[in-house]
Parts: sequence; structure tokens; C-alpha cells
Amino acid sequence: MTSPDASRTVPDRPDLRADCGNCFGLCCAALPFAKSQDFARDKSAGTPCHNLQDDFRCGIHTRLRDEGYRGCTVFDCFGAGQKISQVTFEGVSWRERPESARAMFEMFPAMRQLHELLWYLSEVLELRRAEPVHRDARRALDDIERLTRADADELLAADVPAIRADVNTLLLRASDLVRAEVPGRKKNHRGADLVGARLRAAGLRGATLRGALLVAADLTGADLRSADLIGADLRDARLDGADLTGSIFLTQAQLNAARGDHATKLPPGLTRPAHWGA
Repeated sequence: MTSPDASRTVPDRPDLRADCGNCFGLCCAALPFAKSQDFARDKSAGTPCHNLQDDFRCGIHTRLRDEGYRGCTVFDCFGAGQKISQVTFEGVSWRERPESARAMFEMFPAMRQLHELLWYLSEVLELRRAEPVHRDARRALDDIERLTRADADELLAADVPAIRADVNTLLLRASDLVRAEVPGRKKNHRGADLVGARLRAAGLRGATLRGALLVAADLTGADLRSADLIGADLRDARLDGADLTGSIFLTQAQLNAARGDHATKLPPGLTRPAHWGA
């Protein structure tokens, strides 16, 4: 029998999806990056990327991977950029008001974390099996929503690590409830170092892979139905033919970092990255 949660879609929250057209290039200015396979050069926090144009668009957006900026193609602010740009600072950019730049840049990492939590909590509320935690999840979501609409001083004073810890407790409970429906013993790879692991056709249905390092792991044909993938590092992981139906807390950014093909089965609402094989 098919699980009632197996065909669920990701949260219908446009405000929690990046809208670069309504953002003042905050990810391109606020965050640092180091020269590596993900970035072609070093950039310090608070320094605009040299590819950021006057209209806050990326000058090499269509060539990011070719130009050595793969890291940009897998980053997701969960809508934090437009929240700061259009709500907190009411549509007035840091270029128009240079004195606001420091506050905007300092807010961005915290707002991004809060928006990510909102995404996961919204997902919990769509999981029927997680109904026992829906009331607490709704309360936490409402509290965080209020904080994201506060002024810069209040948001910067917030204890975001403590908020994350409280929400994580709810997410763990939701995960346990959803995965409990999967028959048999579920594998526990939470936080495991599985870099380069050979996991072809692995039976990982209902497994917990929370925070697992799956960089360059071979998950070709793996059964990842109802698996908890929150925070799993899927950079260059092979997902060809893998079944991710009903997987919990999987994000588009994780898929963008991985490699797959036309046979990879995804939850509704997540899209097949353009760089995946045919």
C-alpha cells in the first residue's frame, strides 16, 4: 500500500523560494567564499562579487559552472534575500543607502537560517503521519515568521542557534513518526562519513541520513523512499535511477549539488537540475 505521505509535494511557499529579481544581490555581497572547485576566486564577507552588476544581476549567470562558480548554482537562500530587501528595508538597496549595507549583510546569514527552518516546518505540516507534532510545529513556525518580520536590531539579537536546536527537536520527532510506517529495521547513517561510498542499489528506505557526508557517493539505483535527508551533503553524489519518492526534508539545493539522470525519481515540486544527464 502506498504511504499517504509518499506522493506529497514540497511546501507551497513562494516566499521561501529565492526570488533574485527582488533581492539586492545579498548572497553575492554578504557572504565570503574561498577559491576552490566551487569558486574561481576568493571573496571576503561584505565585499560584492566582481560579477555582480549595477542592477544586482549576475553578469555570468548562464555560465556560472563554466566560469568556475559551481557553488553559486547550489546555494539557496530560501527567500531570505528578498525578505531583507523588500520587507526589512522596504525596497531601498544598500547602494542607495550605503549606511544600511552593514546591517543588511549581517542579517543575511541569520535570516537565511530562519527561512530554512520555516521551509522544514512547513513541510512537517504537510506530513500526515507527523500530525502529533503539528501543533508545536505551527507554534514554532508562527514565532519564527514574526521574528523574520522584525527590525534589524531585534533579528540580530535573536539566539538563532537556540531556535535551531528547538526546531530540530520537532523535526526529529516528525521524522521518526513518518519513517515508523516503513516496515522492518531502518538504517541509521546520521552524520556518517560516506564520502565516495559504494551504495549502488542500496536499500535505504526509511533510513536516516541526517547530516551524512555523501560527497561523490554512488547511490545509483538506491531506494531512498521515505529517507530523512536533512542536511545530507550530496555534492557530486550519483543518483542515477535512485528513488527519492517521499524522502523527507530534501531540498532543491541538495539536488542541484548532486548528479542524476532521467530515471531518478523525485518528490513532486522538486525539479531535475539542468546539468543532470539525459
